[in-house]
Amino acid sequence: QVQLVESGGGLVQPGGSLRLSCAASGSISSAYVMAWYRQAPGKQRELVAIITSVGITTYADAVKGRFAISRDNAKNTVYLQMNSLKPDDTAVYYCNGRWEKNYWGQGTLVTVSS
Repeated sequence: QVQLVESGGGLVQPGGSLRLSCAASGSISSAYVMAWYRQAPGKQRELVAIITSVGITTYADAVKGRFAISRDNAKNTVYLQMNSLKPDDTAVYYCNGRWEKNYWGQGTLVTVSS
């Protein structure tokens, strides 16, 4: 059983930045994929970014060029650097890790508003 704990959410003004962290209780170096998803009010959960075990990254079109996913295997932590934030980025952000089973964190709220 792996636990994922997100942190770093909060209130930020449009154009601002936040860095989300996802701390895993297990070794992320053995995960097939680590990812960030988000769910805005009244909408379905959507993929934001993925990083594979060999460091290949993929992003949703809506965040390309603004967000960056990274991983620190020594700390078993995955990060999501979010820049140039927009009100449409407001959502609960979830960390996801795929080992033999699929695991989710509890989510962290990001609110982009002036």
